[in-house]
Amino acid sequence: MCGPKQTEENDRVQDLNSGAVGRIKIHKDQEYSGLKGKALHAAKLDTPSRAEIMSVIPAHCFKKSTATSMLYCLTSCTITGSCAVAAHSFLPLQASWILAWMAYAVVTGTAVTGCWVVAHECGHGAFSDNVLIRDAVGYVLHTMLLVPYFSWQRSHAVHHSRTNHATEGETHVPSSAMIPENQIMYKLRSWMGERLYTFITLPLKLIFGWPLYLLLGASGGPVRGQTNHFLPNAGSKGQYELFPGKWKDKVWMSDVGIAAFLLVLVHWAVRARSIAPVLALYGGPLLVCNAWLVLYTWLQHTDVDVPHLDHDTWTWQKGAFLTIDRPYGALLDFLHHSIGSTHVVHHLNHQIPHYHAREATEAIKKAFPDQYLYDPTPIWAATYRVACKCVGVVNVDGMWVYRSENPKNA
Repeated sequence: MCGPKQTEENDRVQDLNSGAVGRIKIHKDQEYSGLKGKALHAAKLDTPSRAEIMSVIPAHCFKKSTATSMLYCLTSCTITGSCAVAAHSFLPLQASWILAWMAYAVVTGTAVTGCWVVAHECGHGAFSDNVLIRDAVGYVLHTMLLVPYFSWQRSHAVHHSRTNHATEGETHVPSSAMIPENQIMYKLRSWMGERLYTFITLPLKLIFGWPLYLLLGASGGPVRGQTNHFLPNAGSKGQYELFPGKWKDKVWMSDVGIAAFLLVLVHWAVRARSIAPVLALYGGPLLVCNAWLVLYTWLQHTDVDVPHLDHDTWTWQKGAFLTIDRPYGALLDFLHHSIGSTHVVHHLNHQIPHYHAREATEAIKKAFPDQYLYDPTPIWAATYRVACKCVGVVNVDGMWVYRSENPKNA
């Protein structure tokens, strides 16, 4: 999507009055999440400056403790390792135990996502002020999860710098409803019915979304072309190059770690004289971890009434405030270091450690109630809605908004 084309949708708007969001112009076919249109309103507001945003967050929230961060790291690693040791000790590697191994994959994959989040915090510089420590921890953890640490560090920084930008964003960037690929998806949805369509496409996105992004730049910024996190010269050149200058060498450094760890996995399979233990103990949890990563990022920036903005309307502040906090519950917040329930403040300042993010979130929520987004919809329901209804975007009053029904049929 090199800039979704302007359509007649702008001519078909109506005034919507809601006490919660104020008076805004909305397309008559607009669907709503638990935000009830608040994001559409927030995108039209004048936003505070970065300095004003930072000034409301308590000063101690910016302070990092290497010891505290390491404690959380060891907690996630210990939980994950304990699951693996228990499975290796007590679960027979037999087909008749497949359900038990599937349960193990869900539990351990959910636990190891905490390690993923710690490495994510290292990549942002929030783990420690010591660059060597945070890069060493992040590199090891991400490499063991087959994530090219420095490559992803760079692409994720771009994601933060262009959040919810319709053409320059990075990851889960929407595409125009009018492109041939989305027209096919609309036809499939109409033919299958929304329930069957969702139950087929959702698992495919959760399973293949992450590797397709790393290898082909799927859902990445269209201005960057077909990127590859292992080949730094892939994709666009010049202004929109994903890995410019020194980042190319860092991509190769990431590749070395991935290649070395793949050799470890091969050695494991050779020693065991079977690939089965590798797939059961490591592969299953990895798939679940990848699915959590896709789900978190998807739900943090996508919903039926959360717009993406183009050059004329986007600002860094607006993009950051279009991030969505959601209710993941106490257990997942503990295991995943509140990555989904405090993500707004993470986009406002990614160097705030996760153990200060809750307090910082409350400060932002209090200071900027009209901009802060929290959708109380249960995660399972939000996931179904986004997977079912967020197909392609149309231009509505200067904002790019998802439509579940083919606009060509309107």
